[in-house]
Amino acid sequence: MSINSVTISGNLTRDPEVRTTQSGMPVMAISIAVNDRRRNSQTGEWEDCPNFIDCTLFGNRAQNVSEYISKGSHVTISGKLRWSQWERDGQKRSKIEVIIDDIDFTGNHRTEPNGNSYDTSAYTAPDTPVVDTTTSVYDEDIPF
Repeated sequence: MSINSVTISGNLTRDPEVRTTQSGMPVMAISIAVNDRRRNSQTGEWEDCPNFIDCTLFGNRAQNVSEYISKGSHVTISGKLRWSQWERDGQKRSKIEVIIDDIDFTGNHRTEPNGNSYDTSAYTAPDTPVVDTTTSVYDEDIPF
């Protein structure tokens, strides 16, 4: 048995990009910055180290969701990992991305193109998980 499930929470690094497949299905691509806390081995201080994660949402929700988020928006997503491989200019390339099953808007405000802002917290699921960023798997104080 295999389990392929991921939940991440972070800020969008760019505005959503929505394209349409040849069959007419909308596809939204976003990138999310997720900070990891690590102790600097030279200074002993804790530092935030960003991870940039590509995420994709398929179907009609892609177009709808793209209207409510923008660069800097804080979101929590759940989905599954997908590895893809292709060739460009004679070089093989690959990446791992998250295929989004669910997305929650966890930021507070969004500005519409006309300049009006509105509260997106009304669109947030009430049981959005809280992630403790004060601990790290790289903590050198762990005795094992």
